[in-house]
Amino acid sequence: MDSNTSVPTEYKPGDIAWVLTCTALVFLMCPGLGLFYAGMARMKHSLSLMMLSVLAVAVVSIQWYFWGFSLTFSTTGGPFIGNLDHIVGRGIGWDPHPSAPNVPGSAFFLFQLMFAAITPALAYGATAERMRIMPSILFLFIWSTLVYDVITYWVWGPNGWLTVLGVMDYAGGTPVHISSGSAAVAYAMVLGKRKDYNHPSTVPHNVAFVFIGTALLWFGWFGFNGGSAVAANARGIQTVINSHLSACVGGLVWVMLDYRHNKKLTLIGFCTGAIAGLATITPGSGFVSSSSSLVFGLVGSAVCNLCVSWKSKYHFDDALDVFAVHYVGGLIGLILTGIFSQQSIIALSYPIGATNVPIGGWLDGNYKQVLIQLAAIGSVTVWSFVVTYGVLVLMNKIPGLRLRLEDHEEELGTDMAQMGETAYGFLPMMSNFANHDEESVLGSIHAKGEALNSTSNINLANLSRPRTNHTTSGNAASSGGSTTVATATNVSTATLNLDLHEPRPDEDEDHPRRLPPMIEQSANRPTRLPHAPRHDYTEEASDSDSNQ
Repeated sequence: MDSNTSVPTEYKPGDIAWVLTCTALVFLMCPGLGLFYAGMARMKHSLSLMMLSVLAVAVVSIQWYFWGFSLTFSTTGGPFIGNLDHIVGRGIGWDPHPSAPNVPGSAFFLFQLMFAAITPALAYGATAERMRIMPSILFLFIWSTLVYDVITYWVWGPNGWLTVLGVMDYAGGTPVHISSGSAAVAYAMVLGKRKDYNHPSTVPHNVAFVFIGTALLWFGWFGFNGGSAVAANARGIQTVINSHLSACVGGLVWVMLDYRHNKKLTLIGFCTGAIAGLATITPGSGFVSSSSSLVFGLVGSAVCNLCVSWKSKYHFDDALDVFAVHYVGGLIGLILTGIFSQQSIIALSYPIGATNVPIGGWLDGNYKQVLIQLAAIGSVTVWSFVVTYGVLVLMNKIPGLRLRLEDHEEELGTDMAQMGETAYGFLPMMSNFANHDEESVLGSIHAKGEALNSTSNINLANLSRPRTNHTTSGNAASSGGSTTVATATNVSTATLNLDLHEPRPDEDEDHPRRLPPMIEQSANRPTRLPHAPRHDYTEEASDSDSNQ
């Protein structure tokens, strides 16, 4: 964080407005992360990842107000952890914090809250498609207290030992990316691999979600990094420039590297590369020049891409490449910050002619800065991994806090098993044809969308509860004594009767053909997408429908 400690007698409204705007931008990254992760996962697990992103905001906000901010930014703490001077928001108001002298302490409190909220949500990407949601709520509170607050105090706290040592981390390479990446590895190791790990079906199910999520993350990252100046000044502007350039280079490099293998320019590749570039530039965004930021994007994206290609060699299942992108990106960024940081960039947040501007890194002749950066990486990695692993192992042994889904729940999908919801309302929720996975459904639609092949049913597995037979007397009477038997896995489901015909020549914007109503599929008939009847709507009929 920017540590210029001159306290103004009056705040500049522009500084306060900038910090509050950046706070909103960082908040926007949380649902953006949920969309990004949901698109990268399979459809039956997508809603749970969105849910986890907002749960992180809710739980961590309460923790931050209760004692998180106090443990992280109290001004009278020791070298390891802060104290409870600001418990339940005591003393947080108009007076500035030493780490943010240009804005009220309450604005700094809110801005840092968003950092604390998104950090544990990043780790959940490694455990996607097999983790239970309820224990993760308790884990959020515990992890934020024992890991995030401690590490952030080391790096940004006024008396933290890494702060005193002189670590350079402008916007969260260690507290955010290194800590969440290490925690992701620990969480993935405790849970174990997915049942169908490395199965061809484990591919992103919605690239559009990934694109939208990346756009929100990229947009929010301008506030994430730019707001860390905690003032509307030239250094904050330089930070935004560096972040954008690194993201652009990272996306292009990733696409080119992937093109070497499959001769395709993939949107997934560009989005992943852009995130890798942003993660890499984060610690050095306020320390390096624009030219250096290009190196951050190039090296960070290339190394992260290499780590993703080695994914099969890991001894843990990192479902959405949290370690390869965020941990590795943060690590590369911290090392490069020790090399490329410059006093001239740091001076942008100081008055012209100031003589107390800290020296930069290796480019300024301070090669020892690289060693300090390595010390930060090592200490944060060990603390985050060891504490996270210990907390999870202990939680897993407590009745009711089992971390992993049961096998049948994993096959059913986290969304239905844990939430009772599905991301796509037109999909059947249960089926008695359990031999086809969800991706086979998507791949079975013909090029012209005329029909579904025999793999059109979704594999949602058998439910664990005992099967119960129900006899419908009316059906028995009408069918000569035969009965209709319904079980937990043989349930009538509602699905849209989608019309996949070619457009009719008499259809236009004023006379569109409407989607047919929901139809009830019989329990003993396969779920199909038959052709919908053609309806000849008149303008008068359309108007009357809209008035109802």
